[in-house]
Amino acid sequence: MWALLSFVVLNYCRVFSVIFFSVGVLFGAGSFYLAPGGGYYVNWGLFSLGGCEVGMTIVIDVMSLMFLSFILFISSGVMLYSEGYMLGDWDKDRFCFVVFLFVLSMVFVVVSPNLISIMLGWDGLGLVSYWLVVYYQNYSSYVAGMLTVLSNRIGDVCLLVAICLMLDWGCWEYEELSVWGDYLGYVFILCLLAAMTSGAQIPFSAWLPAAMAAPTPVSSLVHSSTLVTAGVYLLVRFQGMMGGLGSFTLMSLSCATMLMAGIGANFEYDLKSVVALSTLSQVGFMLFTLSLGYPYLAFFHLLCHAVYKCLLFLCAGVIIHGSCGWQDLRMLGGGLSSVPYIGGCVGIASLALCGFPFLTGFYSKEPILEHVLIGGFGGFVVLVLLISFGLTACYSIRLVYYLMAGSGGGYSGGESDDWVLLMGGPIFYMSCFSVILGGILSWFVVPCPNLVILPLILKLSGVGVVTLGGLAGLLIGGLLGGSGLVSGFFGSMWYFPDLSGGWSSFIFLVFGGKLVQVVDVGGGNLGFWSSIIVFLGTFVQWAQDNMKKFYLFIFFLWVWFVYWGV
Repeated sequence: MWALLSFVVLNYCRVFSVIFFSVGVLFGAGSFYLAPGGGYYVNWGLFSLGGCEVGMTIVIDVMSLMFLSFILFISSGVMLYSEGYMLGDWDKDRFCFVVFLFVLSMVFVVVSPNLISIMLGWDGLGLVSYWLVVYYQNYSSYVAGMLTVLSNRIGDVCLLVAICLMLDWGCWEYEELSVWGDYLGYVFILCLLAAMTSGAQIPFSAWLPAAMAAPTPVSSLVHSSTLVTAGVYLLVRFQGMMGGLGSFTLMSLSCATMLMAGIGANFEYDLKSVVALSTLSQVGFMLFTLSLGYPYLAFFHLLCHAVYKCLLFLCAGVIIHGSCGWQDLRMLGGGLSSVPYIGGCVGIASLALCGFPFLTGFYSKEPILEHVLIGGFGGFVVLVLLISFGLTACYSIRLVYYLMAGSGGGYSGGESDDWVLLMGGPIFYMSCFSVILGGILSWFVVPCPNLVILPLILKLSGVGVVTLGGLAGLLIGGLLGGSGLVSGFFGSMWYFPDLSGGWSSFIFLVFGGKLVQVVDVGGGNLGFWSSIIVFLGTFVQWAQDNMKKFYLFIFFLWVWFVYWGV
């Protein structure tokens, strides 16, 4: 017994990994035995508030079980990977347990069918993400953490207001929203804002690249199956409310986000920032698909994207780990030629991201393009979608080119045997699933696909645009950098980071600095207002020194007012 307990304590990362993997396989197998559209509800009543029953509800259906299986499967690989990546870190224990809380918060979001229980997991994601972003405890991590938590706090406030509006209905479950007419549009707009903050859509896009200050295993988890995708999953659950002005707004902002992230990734030289902008573009693509009225295709792409994006981040972590922290693509060029295993996995993940035929990304992106082509949405929507496909191929092939054929040589490749087992194992099976998972899921998520008949030129348009984008990434990828006005605008995400952090806080910081100089440092040279501030400060100090007397005085004053009022 003591031997087993000591093994668990010393190898908790591996124990968490085995538990996550086992439960994920169990949930994935269970989803095959549930009929589409069916499921089970488990409800625990807690208390009654104003005639409304407040309780903890869990929904068990095909969508929740399948997404949970992916979350736990990816988390198992990330936990095992973290044991090797964080090897030698003085605070590795805290990191692993905080990651466990992060996964637990996402599980709450997935299994909760009402906004109150969703709020528990949603707020937990925001709080734990702040802990993970500021893990390295330096100035840049602190700034990135504040930007992350404050941006996501907007979504928390929106969900709280939606909960208050739904109090009049006596129900907080999204399955019942289509029945109630009052405030229905307002509730959907609030949930839409919450999803946009979580998915980092315009104008909340600045926090996602800033969150790269967290360790790479956290980035892999955040960008594949947890915080960033929580908003997409929320809107998939609210699919019955999609339409009208909200749908048009979501389509416009997601199109702009796709273009901004796709163009910006071609101007970026930081390895993790390129992958982060890729996630931003793909989440915009999912929300764009949702706005067109295809929630199950968006959910299908969400599952497929989670696997190869996790693989891409794990490979990026190995590259950064082996190059002693270098992240500049110009300094990492050519190093992967000595590590063909990691180079091949990077190539698989990048090609799957592009939608290369018969890889996982192809099975989720091609049906969306076909449905858009036959859906009568107009030439502008089709043009934006094709441009997004081309930009994805351009920055993906550009990334592979810099890592494989550059001349920087910053990768050392010197690792121990523990690296092969702890970091190489998750990369191997993520690579396998990036190849075969799309075909398997296409038969299960879409069991009866629509027959789409298109002319040959339209049928090959997606593959043709991807090919042209890849060639552009090879030919002109290295020429897009620079410090000019155009490259500065596109490379800085259209100045959204400055709008979110620098310019918006400049006025308040300047005013606060002047106030400190005049009141605190300058001795209070404000005349009458200085006297008021000094009097209030003296009164607060007196109240703190005479707490019992002050509270007793307030109590008798309250009793006198009550008696006088009666």
